[in-house]
Amino acid sequence: MSNRFRNELTEGEVEQEVQPVKKKAELPRNFFTVLLTEGVISKEAASEMLPFIIFIALLGMLYIGNRHFAEKNIREIDKLNKEVKELSWDFKTLKADLMLKSTQTEVAKRVDTFGLREPVEPPKKIMVAEDELKLKK
Repeated sequence: MSNRFRNELTEGEVEQEVQPVKKKAELPRNFFTVLLTEGVISKEAASEMLPFIIFIALLGMLYIGNRHFAEKNIREIDKLNKEVKELSWDFKTLKADLMLKSTQTEVAKRVDTFGLREPVEPPKKIMVAEDELKLKK
């Protein structure tokens, strides 16, 4: 394929070809561009410092992550301490209730609802003679 339009222009009428004018891209004037282009730090020095800057950024991210992790653990420890205190209070109240309910008068009141009564007479001791024990064996 040939460029027919271009061939026609060169053979025929003499017209000026308009070529687009390329503008040089200008960097915005801020602190960093002035610092890197006009002197204090050259581009080569900045590119040599790049691994160190990346290392410092990585250490900063690790520090921030560690801080968040520690604060989360502290919050969880506080939450568990509050839960332990509540469970301790529950244990103490339940233990006090059990001690109250296991007294003789409370047991007698509860047993009375089943129709059982507390014995009024003292228990009798049963005596077994030794010769009766030998016969049973």
